[in-house]
Amino acid sequence: MSEKEIHKYKTWQIWLLAARPKTLWAGIIPVVVGTVMAFEARKFHLISFLATLAAALLIQVGTNFANDLFDFQKGADNEARKGPMRVTQALLVTPHQMKVATITVLALAFLIGIYLAWRAGWPILIIGLLSILFAVLYTGGPFPLGYMGLGDILVLIFFGPVAVGGTYYIFAGHINRAVLLAGFALGMIATAILIVNNLRDEETDRRSGKNTLAVRFGSGFAKAEYLVMICGAMLLPIIIYFVEGRHGWAILAALYIFPAIPVIRKVFTGVDGHVLNDALTGTARLMAVFGFLFSLGWLL
Repeated sequence: MSEKEIHKYKTWQIWLLAARPKTLWAGIIPVVVGTVMAFEARKFHLISFLATLAAALLIQVGTNFANDLFDFQKGADNEARKGPMRVTQALLVTPHQMKVATITVLALAFLIGIYLAWRAGWPILIIGLLSILFAVLYTGGPFPLGYMGLGDILVLIFFGPVAVGGTYYIFAGHINRAVLLAGFALGMIATAILIVNNLRDEETDRRSGKNTLAVRFGSGFAKAEYLVMICGAMLLPIIIYFVEGRHGWAILAALYIFPAIPVIRKVFTGVDGHVLNDALTGTARLMAVFGFLFSLGWLL
């Protein structure tokens, strides 16, 4: 990127790009759903909700900052990449600036986590520390987990039952089967977001040695995995109702499959970066739709 192009961006625009706002639903919705489920159980604390939401967003942004830095250093982000601009690779910030930003954001999440651990105890402390650790180890360190094909399982767990269950635990002091199942539904959609990202970046990831599941098993596998995640999330509210015998209105969340159909079509037919970028944004929106419908149904 030329000097002239660099200067057209304001500082706040650069850091907003680095935070990847279109995907932040993956951090917001699990906290909202966990909070709604706790609220329905007459367990709610406003300051704890705001603190949990802030910590979740900071950890996700910190993960994105670390990913921006380490993927550039490892060569996964380069000029051949089809995805949205990465600010370190585009020379909008230096690696040192991104490192400082990553540490700052994750340190803020840790400070908020101290308050949440004080309120809810050592399980929340462990969840917070592991979340911050994996935020860095996902693409950093000598054995980056995302480069070993473990990104899908990490996202499924940490953006799913850990996020929803951890949020619920902060309010209620325990978790239950329905909370964990709801968490897995959201974790599946969050994983679908990652799958589209990896499908789009398959070629550049392969050349840089980033062995995602899309690289290891091919685009056909990635598309099938995406479909399983989207459909699995649709089925879980139904399973929750039959297992719990109540909260039948939560099945409303299964209706998210209708706006999902055109997004699925893009994932299966898209061959260029623009279409898959739209699919990634669309999948993130599906998480918001699912979360809204599930939360509404849970309260009815």
